[in-house]
Parts: sequence; C-alpha cells; structure tokens
Amino acid sequence: MLSVVIVGGLHADARKAAVGQLLADVPGSVVLHHDLATAAAGTVVRTIRDASGIVSAGEAPLVNDCACCALREDLVPELRRLADDRTTRLAVVELWDSVEPKAMAEVVTAGGLTVTGVITAVDPALVLPCLGNGDDLAERGLAAAATDQRTVADTFARQLEYAPVLAVADSEEADDEDRELLAQLHPTARQVPIGPGDLAGAPGGATASASSPLARAAFAGFDVEAAAAAQHPACALLPADADAHGVSTLVWHRNRPFHPERLYEALEDITCAAARSRGRFWLADRPDVLLHWDAAGGALCVESAGPWLASLPDAAWDMVPPVRRAAAALDWHPEHGDCCQHLVFTSPALDRDGLERLLESCLLTDAEYAAGRDAWKRLPPAFDTLLEV
Repeated sequence: MLSVVIVGGLHADARKAAVGQLLADVPGSVVLHHDLATAAAGTVVRTIRDASGIVSAGEAPLVNDCACCALREDLVPELRRLADDRTTRLAVVELWDSVEPKAMAEVVTAGGLTVTGVITAVDPALVLPCLGNGDDLAERGLAAAATDQRTVADTFARQLEYAPVLAVADSEEADDEDRELLAQLHPTARQVPIGPGDLAGAPGGATASASSPLARAAFAGFDVEAAAAAQHPACALLPADADAHGVSTLVWHRNRPFHPERLYEALEDITCAAARSRGRFWLADRPDVLLHWDAAGGALCVESAGPWLASLPDAAWDMVPPVRRAAAALDWHPEHGDCCQHLVFTSPALDRDGLERLLESCLLTDAEYAAGRDAWKRLPPAFDTLLEV
C-alpha cells in the first residue's frame, strides 16, 4: 500500500531539506511537487523525482483560474498511478510555499489514498518574522489564485498549527527565544530536527535508514477528521499558560460576555498585543453565537462558528460530535453552559498584566450583566461589519 506524507511550509529551504532527507532515508520514495509560480501563464508545472533526480515532469492546466484547484485535480490521479505501479513505498507531496496542508490532506484522503503523515518544515529564526508579516500573499508573489486574499502571517500560522510534526531546521540564526516561541505556539507538536546537506535529496547528508526520526514521522499515521476537529474554534486544543526565555502565553478565560462596542474599540490594541492570538469568544448582543478569534501579523479575523451548545435544544446534542461535547464540558458553567471567553495570546515581551486589564475592561459591568439577556441583545451591534451581517 502506498503511504503519502505531506510536507509543507513557507520556509522553502527548511521544506526542501526535509524532503531531501526523506528521499535519502526511505528507499523507494518519490517526491511530487506542483510549482504554482507559473500559474499566471496559465499552467502549473508538476515534477516527480526520486533520490537520483527528476523522473517525470508535466503541466497541469489551470482549473477555474485557480492554481490550487489544478493541484487538486492533478495530484490524486498521479498518486493513484504510483499506488497502482506498486514500486513506490512513500509518496512525498511537497506543497508549494503558500499551499496549506489541511486542504491537501483532505483531498488525498477523499481520493481513497492513505495519508500517513503531515509535516510542516520550519526555520525557528523565521517564525517571528512570518507571524509579524501582514503582507498579502499576492504582494510577495505567493498567491495561489487571483482571488487569494490571505496574508503571510495567517497562512504560516495555519501551516504551523495543523501539522502534528514539525521538521525543525538547524538554524544558526535561531536563539532560545525563537525556539521557545515555536514550542509555545504548537506545544503538542512533535519536533524533529533536520540538518543541512540534504537540500536536493542527495544521500550524502543522511544515513539511508527508514528508522530515522523524520522517516518514522512520515509513516506514523494521520487522522484527517481528528486534525480538522483540533482546528475547529469550538474544540481547538489551545496552548496552555507558559512563560520562558522571554516568551509568554496568556490563557484568558472568563464566564461573562463582552460589551460589543467596548471590545470593538479595543480590537486594534488587543490584536497588536501579541504575535499570535486565537480562541473563541462571547458577545453580549449575540449571546447564542460562538465567535472565532484568529489574529496574526496585526490582522484579526472574526467569524461565526455556529451556536454555543448551551443554546441548542437537548434533541440536537445527539448530532454534535463527541469531541465537541467533551470540549464544552471542560468549559461548562452552571448558568451559561459553554458560553465563555477562551482566548490565548502568545508573544515575546508580552505585557500580560496590561493585556488582562484591557480585556477585562471590555466585559460587561456588574450592572450591565445583571440586566440580563434581553437587555444584552439591545446593545449596539458593533460587529455587524466584521461579521458581514
């Protein structure tokens, strides 16, 4: 059976090193790569190579003027061909810079193939610069489609946080703060070091052994549904409180809703207080709606993630995934159920006390809280524009 490992990340040198090491370490492995840099000319270039070099190359036409769509249409048939051939042990799907692993893992699995690993390659010295980069991908020549409105920061954050394994480059420029930031951003990830010398898949830098840490990670197994659940704002496994090497993670949890106007007025200060912040939050004027907070690079994305479980009738609970019910149980309040503020902020030089004071000032006052839900719903709806109501 063909095993498929997806290797991605905006840090191209680290990604190439990880791919080269897998080629060297796993006999019978090949790498598939779709270069989206030529998409403006109307095609996507596909190459397949093994440890000795390029085996085949071809072009895939654009689908709906979308380079990622072309990748999806071309990738699964190529993987099926390799599976039918039965001579390939491991297919390494090396994603182009800004392609996110979640979409590709789901496409490969839906195509009837087996994803045995998802790895994001990282240079620790570039983590903070990427998280602080609010440029649009298009400005950097990294957009995957004409309509791609993602930024460098939010794309990198999703690449980093989705993968259960991080291939970490041995970077001379990285210091303890860089490595601590990486650890706090994704504390549950397994970090596998990769060294220099394998950029082109040349076997000189690694011992050919399928028992190497990176090779073992490639075959470890991967659960697409569990990975998707871990990213869902209602049940995301968020980092814990931490403070080391100048980097802090603040977990802020409260059981009182935000005043919409005061929170809206403070959004810029809250968003810029940390390199990365995420979680779920509760607005007084929308008491039944679970809202997703996702910020990186000084930009904030707010969106509805559906109802809080407390607002659903009992009969609807049977249709809720067990992981969602378990997550709600951890936050359950006798009066409000799972409605809460659960926000996590991670950054070097984080002003924890100042940030907490700012967040607290945005909550309902005692008098506003005591007025009850009917009064809350009559508060000015400051978030209508952000939520595109």
